[in-house]
Amino acid sequence: NVGFLGTAAIVLISHLVTIPTAMAIAEIATNQKVEGGGEYYIISRSFGINIGAAIGLALYLSQAISVAFYVIAFAEAFDPVFEWVFDQYGILLEDKRLVSVPTLVGLAVLILTKGADLGLKAMYVVVAVLASSLVLFFAGQTDYQITGDGYDFLGKVQNPDSFFYVFAICFPAFTGMTAGVGLSGDLRDPKKSIPLGTLSATFSGMVIYLFIAFKLSISASPEDLDDNQLVMSQIAAWGPIIPIGLACATISSAMGSILVAPRTLQALAGDRIFPSKYLNHMLARGTKGKNEPRLATVVTVILALFFILLGDVNAVAAIISMFFMVTYGTICLISFLQHFAADPSYRPAFKSRWWISLLGAVMCVYLMFRMNPGYAFLSIIIMVALYFLITEYNENKQGMVNIFQGVIFQLSRRLQVFLQKADKETVHTWRPSAICISEDTFRRTSAFDFMTWISHRYGFGTYLHYINGYVSKDSHQQARKELERLIDRAEVAESRVYLDTIISPSFTTAVAQSIQLPSVSGKDLNLYLFEYSRAQGPCDEQILENMPLVRAADFDVCILATSERSFSYKNEIHIWITQSDYENASLMILIGFVLMGHPDWREAEIKIFAIFPLQELTEQREKILEQIKEGRLPISANNVQLIAKEEGSTSKETINQHSVDADLVIIGFRSEAVKQLGAQVFDGFDDLGNILFVGSNREKDMS
Repeated sequence: NVGFLGTAAIVLISHLVTIPTAMAIAEIATNQKVEGGGEYYIISRSFGINIGAAIGLALYLSQAISVAFYVIAFAEAFDPVFEWVFDQYGILLEDKRLVSVPTLVGLAVLILTKGADLGLKAMYVVVAVLASSLVLFFAGQTDYQITGDGYDFLGKVQNPDSFFYVFAICFPAFTGMTAGVGLSGDLRDPKKSIPLGTLSATFSGMVIYLFIAFKLSISASPEDLDDNQLVMSQIAAWGPIIPIGLACATISSAMGSILVAPRTLQALAGDRIFPSKYLNHMLARGTKGKNEPRLATVVTVILALFFILLGDVNAVAAIISMFFMVTYGTICLISFLQHFAADPSYRPAFKSRWWISLLGAVMCVYLMFRMNPGYAFLSIIIMVALYFLITEYNENKQGMVNIFQGVIFQLSRRLQVFLQKADKETVHTWRPSAICISEDTFRRTSAFDFMTWISHRYGFGTYLHYINGYVSKDSHQQARKELERLIDRAEVAESRVYLDTIISPSFTTAVAQSIQLPSVSGKDLNLYLFEYSRAQGPCDEQILENMPLVRAADFDVCILATSERSFSYKNEIHIWITQSDYENASLMILIGFVLMGHPDWREAEIKIFAIFPLQELTEQREKILEQIKEGRLPISANNVQLIAKEEGSTSKETINQHSVDADLVIIGFRSEAVKQLGAQVFDGFDDLGNILFVGSNREKDMS
């Protein structure tokens, strides 16, 4: 159907999948103990039980269906027997299920009564027969070979099947090299046996396949190869050895699959991935001593019997190929991610290369969709559905584990180093990289909520829970417990703030430590958030005392003054600009815009109020509208209101009058005023709800 060169291409392309997979398996197996379940164990311990189980179930199905595939192929070896029966007795036997069904039952009885030991010992006999059949096959000659005058290595039958259709049928013949991984729980030294077995099987198999394809192409015409399934018998020096060899090859493969598949199912049940506790218990049970999976074997045989009754070996092969591709691609991906994660605990004795593993993963995805896009989509949909179903019944089991944590760590580290090395002078735009310290974390949530809002989309936030005291074993344990509480709260709130605790003998030393911390973004921190409750009195003295320290580090300062009214409906943000807010105005507007990036404030609107002398109103209005336009901010001109400063009326009175119903009021302040007036700067807003006081260290570029 595809000619010799096409066949060689199938062998070589298939090994672009199997060689990286074999090397990945060898690598992983020399780093950790691979227990029962083999490939499933590797995947589930790398990607977590939920993802591992979804792929593991697909793997199990492919292994169970492989039993049917090989038993159906075993029945092909009985063509000479069927012909002899017809010649001797005139009985026409055409249905191969007359052989395949009893064969499957016989295998099942053998495995259930004798276990894996007998099956593995039988492999020695199989290898001897296969070696003999190969020798006799290569020793034979045909008239076609003797009289051939220049062989056509591109020759194929008329109306041939497509390349990837043939590829899908042939691919299961390359998957046997992982049998040792599936039997890893029964191996004496898996770390030595798995690399040696998988790699030697893969490379020797590839060489043998290429020589067989060459021998076939020079010994028979494409038509003979297409019409006669046992054409090798006509080529071999002694023809009967081929059906015998075929029988041995297929029955050994069937035996390997019937040994491996139940152990995968047993491992899945051992991880309790099925919704029924009783089912998990029964399938995970093994015999005393050797832990043979009896019930899992029975389930596997029943499943294989169903596919045998279907009778179509080509359709079965295509289904198997999809699930094996997913499994192999996942194993290659694990190896690639481990290389990238650079986990110090990942120290395999055998090392593959990251690009080889990546090639294997990419080839798996590519070949799936080239073979059969419909089956490829269906197999992915099945596994996604299995993942969500398993997650529904196993909510306490992680979906992703250490391997992705390691990759994210490496990405984060490299990005932070890159950002630190970047030329900061070329960056004109501003985004919040805020930090907040509070000892009232579990009494008031306002500061934590505010950090969550500004960190959701546009900014970065670090929230530190302050513990007063000295570092000791007891205070360290307290800090760990309170950090766990914080993380739990963040998960519920879907917060993107980086959380930690800080132990220090005074609030001032805690502030001094925190302003020297790097931001989670990899760039410098630029905004410090203080918070106090107006219901408990004026602005906290701790804030006033530490503000100069923060200012000295060139931070913007925000002070969140909370009321008992909470943030209400989050419909309106009022921003008040006065004559003294030359440097503050742009930062105040930007903070309002950043807040609206969070879903809680998405329906809110920003209203800007400006208090200036009457003669400056028109000029200041145009200036504010120009800032909004240049900054492309979603603020309507109708929401910009200029208010004339009246004699005998203070700005605080005007703000109280207009913003009494606002959900958040943003007001600017100057450090010089705080030095002179102290807490009075933040008093006098009794009618308002929550207020954010903003002090910018310089005017921000809004373009």
